[in-house]
Amino acid sequence: MPTELSLRPATEADADAVVAVHLASRAAAAMPPGVHAEHEVRAWLGARVAEDEVWVAEADGRVVAYARLTPTWLDDLYVDPAYAGRGVGSALLDLAKSLRPDGFCLWVFEVNAPARAFYAHHGLVELESTDGSANEERAPDVRMAWPGARPLAFLRGLIDEVDEQLGDLLARRVALTAAVQDIKHDTTRDPVREREIAEALALRAPALGVERLERIVHTIITESLDTAPISD
Repeated sequence: MPTELSLRPATEADADAVVAVHLASRAAAAMPPGVHAEHEVRAWLGARVAEDEVWVAEADGRVVAYARLTPTWLDDLYVDPAYAGRGVGSALLDLAKSLRPDGFCLWVFEVNAPARAFYAHHGLVELESTDGSANEERAPDVRMAWPGARPLAFLRGLIDEVDEQLGDLLARRVALTAAVQDIKHDTTRDPVREREIAEALALRAPALGVERLERIVHTIITESLDTAPISD
């Protein structure tokens, strides 16, 4: 670690330095290329420095790293390549932990093995992987989390969020089943279609596998049909 490293909240005057760290770090990292031109990155990240909670690390009289946080996420943690491996990122990550004692999540690209190893070394756990369809780079990524001082409470909180979304989706599924029944006027099942649904879901949830998902799909359809009686 640099002999004199200071961490402080960023000010608007730090915007150019933060952008420079961001661009240099991304260019050197095992990450997909950015999809925005440099002037777009400067405009967007400059605004974030003014509006978000951003902390910078200073060494040798200049900004060499920064972290950007929301109440529940660590959105950015970038280190100037010249200072990589010198403890600067660890210092900012420790700061984030102290600022968010109840835990936080972050996204890291699947191909960025050094970053994943860094976070795992510091106690973060991998929660889920995606195909990247929801990020701008369209590159597979991994959701990681530091579960905080009360890991069970943190993880249960994440489960509660998923259950809320699942409840909304099940309600929509029931409503759509009822709409189909108004057209079909019978409860004939289509095992081929149900298998296709399970296979499609398995692409999103490979850990469950097609057979388990087929049983889940069968139950969901059965219970949905039970709430949607055929009209006379």
